[in-house]
Amino acid sequence: MRKKLAGILAVKGIQDSKVLDAIETIPRHLFLDSGFEDHAYQDKAFPIGADQTISQPYTVAFQTELLKIKPNDSILEIGTGSGYQTAVLLHLRAKVYTIERQQELFKKTKLFFGKMNYRPRKVVFGDGYKGLPKEAPFDGIIVTAGAPSVPKALLSQLKVGGRLVIPVGVEEQTMTLYTRKSEKEFEKQELGTFRFVPLLENKN
Repeated sequence: MRKKLAGILAVKGIQDSKVLDAIETIPRHLFLDSGFEDHAYQDKAFPIGADQTISQPYTVAFQTELLKIKPNDSILEIGTGSGYQTAVLLHLRAKVYTIERQQELFKKTKLFFGKMNYRPRKVVFGDGYKGLPKEAPFDGIIVTAGAPSVPKALLSQLKVGGRLVIPVGVEEQTMTLYTRKSEKEFEKQELGTFRFVPLLENKN
């Protein structure tokens, strides 16, 4: 079923073989509540509690591909959620720092990582809008919830050459890629419309 899902994503335009390999390898059904097991390998988003969802596999693959991860890149993930996106980043041998602002999900997923032997560098309960200045700068930052605008703190925590992938908008979001060209200059690309749960502030 995982192989079939990777094939569907390839047809939809995902080209990075390492990303497709991650989709083919990671047991997505373990990140969902057991009642959804039959649906785990469909290209759909599903609820995971605390008013959050596990993103559609295409969205996970699309955002990951945009990061252009190399082994040992330091990646900041805003919105740990179920941990599935984290697992994909770890499969690509990134050093992952991940922030979750829903306490219930934070506790559940942190426990799950331990059980599954997934080893992010840090799993933090906090406000994603602030990023993680102590661990900055990052090679890449991925935001897995819709932000009404781009948090300046996240842009400032990118290395020169680093990439920020963020869905921007309120009702629906435009997938936006910022590449840091210099201390003060960023290149911006808009890459289609998606729907995400909102990125909420001030939770810690």
